[in-house]
Amino acid sequence: MSNQPAILGNAPIFDRKVNIVRPQLPSMDEMQEGVRSIIETGMVTKGKFLREFEEAIAAHLGVNHAVALSSCTTGLMLSYQGLGLTGDVVVPSFTFMASVSSLVWAGLRPVFADVDAGTTNLSPEAAEAAITPNTSAIVAVHNFGNPAEIEALQAVADRHGLKLIFDSAHGFGALYRGVPVGKQGDAHSFSLSPTKLLIAGEGGIVSTNNDALADHLRKGREYGNDGNYDSAFAGINARMPEFNALLGLKSLQGLEGAAQRRNATVAIYRREMGKLPGIEFQRVHPEDRNSYREFSILLDADAFGVSRDHLAQALTAENIDTRKYYDPPVHRQTAYRHFAPDESVLPNTVLLAENSLSFPLWSNMEEETALGICEAVTRIHQHAEDVTKALNQARNASAV
Repeated sequence: MSNQPAILGNAPIFDRKVNIVRPQLPSMDEMQEGVRSIIETGMVTKGKFLREFEEAIAAHLGVNHAVALSSCTTGLMLSYQGLGLTGDVVVPSFTFMASVSSLVWAGLRPVFADVDAGTTNLSPEAAEAAITPNTSAIVAVHNFGNPAEIEALQAVADRHGLKLIFDSAHGFGALYRGVPVGKQGDAHSFSLSPTKLLIAGEGGIVSTNNDALADHLRKGREYGNDGNYDSAFAGINARMPEFNALLGLKSLQGLEGAAQRRNATVAIYRREMGKLPGIEFQRVHPEDRNSYREFSILLDADAFGVSRDHLAQALTAENIDTRKYYDPPVHRQTAYRHFAPDESVLPNTVLLAENSLSFPLWSNMEEETALGICEAVTRIHQHAEDVTKALNQARNASAV
């Protein structure tokens, strides 16, 4: 019985829950002096740490401007507004909802295009096929931290005179052809939430070499007010507080190490899970580096022996947290169904949404934790028939 999975009655591999993510934060000693300065000066917003953080990020990314905001989402919202987008915008559906909600907020119409099943990123060919006479931009995503096909997407944008914006929520720590993602296209909007490699608690950064856009972002985060109390346009409150800027500044110092350690953990996942049938990994260009904000697999249930949903249930019994990103994809979500095309044009989106599973990963994960998760997946596969039978019986019993 020792090799049976927990779902069949064995003891779980982990005696406590292994969460999908665990933020890596600076130590109290690293933060103490800066926090004291914030409290003693009373400068809790728009102070020196915001300026230092923006300057450090701009230098790291190699861009003229890095504008800190309250979130990646507000960064996207103000970028769409500042770039003067109109009409239709091509965007993937296999992404987090904010990629699209920010478009709708800006009065734009999302036109969904398919992703490449291997990279999970927007397909340049599908993006070009989705362009309409009303299209003003393409929005691509570095999905799970895997750099998008930037050069090919830029070529499409150039051929059609379109703006190219990147939802870089997962982008910090990712390298495109050996350099950080952030200076390509018209703008990148990064997330700094607790699930990311670079953490500011909450917050976002927009990087750009466009002077006019940077000016718009700085005014836009202040209600469109440039300081004379006369709004030049309808902006929002999207300021980043000083404490968040300080946290981000300290977190930046550990970014490279975090990216390297995540890639080392993923190498363990790939080595061990790669021994099993029916598991495919995200394809990364050999000259790029995935930040691995997420480690996600694509499961072939017939080859593996257990469906994606049953694997997730069986791993829960082992005290292993998982996520089904992105299920449902955006085009199936209530708020955006009226924009959805016929699903025949989104086959890879549907395939990934229904068969992908993300595993726990954080920047200082112990090797034994990764190996334990792989062991759990292995023994579920080895007892696939019994696992499927047990879970089907449980489902049928609950339906009675």
